[in-house]
Amino acid sequence: MRKLLCAGLILLAAGCKTVQTTQPGVVGVSREQSMLVSSATVNQSAERAYRQVTVEAARKGQLNPDPAQAARVRGVAQRLIAQTGAFRSDAPGWKWEVNLIGSRDLNAWCMPGGKIGVYSALIDELHLGDDELAAVIGHEIAHALREHGRERVSKAYAQGIGFAVVGTALGISSAAIDLSRVVLDVTYNLPNSRQDEQEADRIGVELAARAGFDPYAAIGLWQKMQARGGSRPPQFLSTHPSPETRLGDLKGYADLVAPLYRQARGAH
Repeated sequence: MRKLLCAGLILLAAGCKTVQTTQPGVVGVSREQSMLVSSATVNQSAERAYRQVTVEAARKGQLNPDPAQAARVRGVAQRLIAQTGAFRSDAPGWKWEVNLIGSRDLNAWCMPGGKIGVYSALIDELHLGDDELAAVIGHEIAHALREHGRERVSKAYAQGIGFAVVGTALGISSAAIDLSRVVLDVTYNLPNSRQDEQEADRIGVELAARAGFDPYAAIGLWQKMQARGGSRPPQFLSTHPSPETRLGDLKGYADLVAPLYRQARGAH
């Protein structure tokens, strides 16, 4: 058993790569990440997972239930997507998709590879303006640019291999990991780490500013979300830093990118 465990650890170490997924931008996100699974593998699984979500939403009549609202969401998202090249040159060419999902949940997400879902309640119940909507979508796009999903899938995959090695040693069969299911879990079932959320805040604010959206709107957005705590808190608030810390950080990031915002507004 000990030999099998050692062999498993050696395989993990051999397959693990340290990568720099994004350029630091004005906000200076420069952490290197350890990846065990390739971008292509995770993105393919994300596309299958996205199809599952959108097909189920369509079956229930919840896919883009308000055409005008869906067009508004896509318009904001496209302006942000156009600025993703500031962080990685390949991102503008991703197979981006943006859909509005009719739901009472206050949520939005971007799967690996650029598959975006925005829930209608987020807009309706929080009465989001375009700048606030850009703060939400920019934050979620930032997760995809940083490949936080791939990073978390890699960790889950490493744990799965470890379990498989132990199972083999004990004579127990182990099923292969369903990456589509793992992608679904890390996208909107499991909370992000504080580190991931802070990186997404920083990059999201810069994306918004570059696209001509007021970066300070992120502050008002999170205040609205904080106020909507209670019995049904927004999923965005899970594992986040304290509200005071986060709001202070957002103001600092907005101050950094304010010149980009003024430049973008001047260009329009």
